[in-house]
Amino acid sequence: MSGTGYQTLLDCRRRSRYLRRHGFTTDQIALILALDHPATPLRLHRYAAGLTAAQTIEAFHRLAGTTGAGLRESRLYDYENWPQAGRRPSISTLRLLARIYDTQPVKLLTAETLAAYPARDQRALRENG
Repeated sequence: MSGTGYQTLLDCRRRSRYLRRHGFTTDQIALILALDHPATPLRLHRYAAGLTAAQTIEAFHRLAGTTGAGLRESRLYDYENWPQAGRRPSISTLRLLARIYDTQPVKLLTAETLAAYPARDQRALRENG
């Protein structure tokens, strides 16, 4: 992680701890963080949860019952950078990440990125809460 990225993560962790102590949800914290940090909702939810990419990957594998082949940090960054760069996350990946971040899968996407999924997948993401 670059120095700037790491400083952003530390700032977001500090702010999210403070906000959680005051009863804010992960979704609310991600919205607040978005005011100062131009990032995708997927990345902002990770920041709101106070997790590094490595911690997220560890939690992902624990939930999925997989090892290193299931998700790598570089792929997580690809998902977090989509659609400007990177790759679109699968529905199953979004569901697992939503569990890790204590949110609904649809909250990890903007309206525009949600529209890039087929209608069936959009319904599944909205219903899977």
